[in-house]
Amino acid sequence: MNENDVVIVSAVRTPFGKFDGALRGTDSIELGVMVLKEVIRRIGLDPGEVDEVYYGTCIPAEYAIYTNVPARQITLLAGFPEDTISLTIDRACCSSMTALRLGYRAIKAGDADVVIASGAENMGNVPFIASAAKTRWGNRLGPIELEDVLFELGYGRKGFAPVARDAGEVAVEYGISRQMQDEWAIGSHVRWLGAYEAGKLRVGEEIMPVAIAQKKGDPIVMDRDESPRPNVTPEKMAALKTVYGSPTVTPGNAPGLNSGASAMVIMKRGKAESLGLKALSTIKACECAAGTPKYMACVPALAIEKLLTTLGKGIDAMDLIEINEAFAAVPLVSLKMLAGNERERYRRLQEKTNVNGGAIAIGHPVGASGARITMTLMYELMRRGGGSGVAAICGGLSQGEAILLEI
Repeated sequence: MNENDVVIVSAVRTPFGKFDGALRGTDSIELGVMVLKEVIRRIGLDPGEVDEVYYGTCIPAEYAIYTNVPARQITLLAGFPEDTISLTIDRACCSSMTALRLGYRAIKAGDADVVIASGAENMGNVPFIASAAKTRWGNRLGPIELEDVLFELGYGRKGFAPVARDAGEVAVEYGISRQMQDEWAIGSHVRWLGAYEAGKLRVGEEIMPVAIAQKKGDPIVMDRDESPRPNVTPEKMAALKTVYGSPTVTPGNAPGLNSGASAMVIMKRGKAESLGLKALSTIKACECAAGTPKYMACVPALAIEKLLTTLGKGIDAMDLIEINEAFAAVPLVSLKMLAGNERERYRRLQEKTNVNGGAIAIGHPVGASGARITMTLMYELMRRGGGSGVAAICGGLSQGEAILLEI
């Protein structure tokens, strides 16, 4: 252990909500404020000690009514000093892991001592929009045409294919069938349920409770993820139709459109010791990657390979792996690449990936997911008494991030 190691000292997330669930009327900015307050409250950290706040969020139509700079807004609303530096990041689903990487680099460069990496999204709160061409500069009379920015996540407007279609086609290219993706998705729910019943996803560790005010009566207290389904069967999965022209991707082997927020406090080990804080894990390295837009499902593998090559390590040395389930195709394709098409190695890597379930069960509020998979990895390594693990995530149009933790 070195006093210049960058360590995680606090990590928390809200429960992740369904598209039409309890959080649907809660602004993403409010969720961001909640986790910022909680992540420092847990360790008794003075917000004045925080040099920079990085905040990932990537559906600007949702927070558009609040204009801009959501990172600045949540920092001030959470009670941080006015001189706290903040930055809003949109790197699609990678955003909150990109926040971790930028914070890690700022600390390593000596530009910051304490950083919060966070992210939030509320996909059920995204409004329909009316373009200026059809309203502000359009006809003065007649009905207004509204657009749903969640449709195809907007990629089709500029000629890109829907990511679900890309993921399905790449899965087929890599020999991963619809049935294999359905089986992985069912396993995600089964593993989440096992983790929940074992008390791994309890309030006070990864999860914080969220109180949702009601027009009448007491607030609803949300203390668990809403999306996991205990009664998913192969027959139900097989009956689902594919989406957006994808050959394999269905609503069952993809995550929902979710809501939630996550945050992590990182600093040098020496700084943590001077503040009397426990280092939960060490960030050994972070890497980013990008590739051909269609091959988004491959990018977690590219980012992991880049990271491990830098450290001189191999994937088999990792005790645990987290790969975000943007679709079941993503971990299946990336793990096959990492396994080098060796069948038994592929099986072993699958066994230690997303051991407590992934985004298909937990949910995928895109701006929050990178930090979520990182803390999920960290807490499971802690339960096992230590070890090393890698987390990776892909983002729209083939971007990726990876982070390696050791305990």
